[in-house]
Amino acid sequence: MPIDYAARRSRIAPALGLTDEVLVAGAGSPIPKPEISDALLPYIAHQEYYYLAGHADAPGGIIAYDAKTREWTSFVPEVSEMDRVWDGAVQLPGELLPNFPAWLAARKDRKVANLGASIAGVAADAALTARVRDALRHARRPKEAGELELMKRAAIATAEGYAAVQPFLKAGVSERRMQIELEAGFFRGGGDKTGYDTIVGVGPQAAVFHGSPSTERVAQEADFILIDAGAQVERYVIDVTRTYVAGGKPGGFQRDLYAAVKNAHARACARCVSGAEWKDIHFGAATDMIGSLVDMGLMKGNASSLVEREAHMLFYPHGVGHMVGLGVRDGSGLEPGRTKDPRPCLQSLRMDLILRPGYTVTIEPGLYMIPALLNDPARREKFRDAVNWTMAEQHLHVGGVRIEDNLLVTDSAPLNLTAAIPQQF
Repeated sequence: MPIDYAARRSRIAPALGLTDEVLVAGAGSPIPKPEISDALLPYIAHQEYYYLAGHADAPGGIIAYDAKTREWTSFVPEVSEMDRVWDGAVQLPGELLPNFPAWLAARKDRKVANLGASIAGVAADAALTARVRDALRHARRPKEAGELELMKRAAIATAEGYAAVQPFLKAGVSERRMQIELEAGFFRGGGDKTGYDTIVGVGPQAAVFHGSPSTERVAQEADFILIDAGAQVERYVIDVTRTYVAGGKPGGFQRDLYAAVKNAHARACARCVSGAEWKDIHFGAATDMIGSLVDMGLMKGNASSLVEREAHMLFYPHGVGHMVGLGVRDGSGLEPGRTKDPRPCLQSLRMDLILRPGYTVTIEPGLYMIPALLNDPARREKFRDAVNWTMAEQHLHVGGVRIEDNLLVTDSAPLNLTAAIPQQF
């Protein structure tokens, strides 16, 4: 089902709260590579422009809205003969960009909100821009049918990649080789690109959240292998994490750590219902996992009390997830009228929202043995009674476990868009 961008703009406009102001959204311009050549970095139109205009390749493009007349106008770059010859470009529909200054001058006495990339010659009202940006972000959180179709296609491609990498999850295989097989599977499955830079970490590297795959790091027998990756289809992204054990034979501590995350993940997924508070889902996952660490003997005390003390940050220092869709952080942020919760344990929680039907979110709890945190003298002193430090030291090399799926909130039970990607055990 193709996305009807004209219908989308008609739906979105009333939600922006504009009366007689002007809204413009810029696509942005290509960026030259930092070298002596005429080559450019891969061009990506600004997300806000793309959402409203639907043009993925319109360098310098502008979508404009006159709230007084309730009319949208798309200004697009003119395709030159050189563009046609060298790049096979075709002319997009709309007004040509040279006509934009006259359009804007005819509305010179009205406030302007500038979304997307900044536009030369536009004197934007900063407060209006911020308010309209928040309104647009909130209005586009529920996914349309066409968006969900693209995400489901991306999920199919992602599942193909995770299936392709399975024979390579063993000792002697490098992170880079795993990445190559995984991403080739994405493309064979219909993905356009990867949704973000693929993360593959073996052994201790499994506790590095944004680690880049290396040819030098090679899995050893019984290492954790953490893969965080997803395919993209027409700018819509799937974001999945799975944790495996090289050779498939985990040790006792590894099995317990994995079970702790798996159980918390399942409970957090089930909590993704309409009306749920995201912070409650986050703290619920933290309490579940810390309770498991207490049962394992790694932590000491009552799980809820340990979370209140923020002791969970030693092993679970990130949020439970975020929104996903048009980009890997699509629509995250705050519920209208809320301000950022100042508690240190929530600084990396990417959203504070009430879940509603149509929202697509990631659920990605994790537990990690991170030397930078567990060897910190200040933390050791603060939580000296909360951790079995001898046990922690014995397992500093283990790495970590994260399990991540993409959930669609509905009027009833949540739908797991990535359920076809199996967990190892």
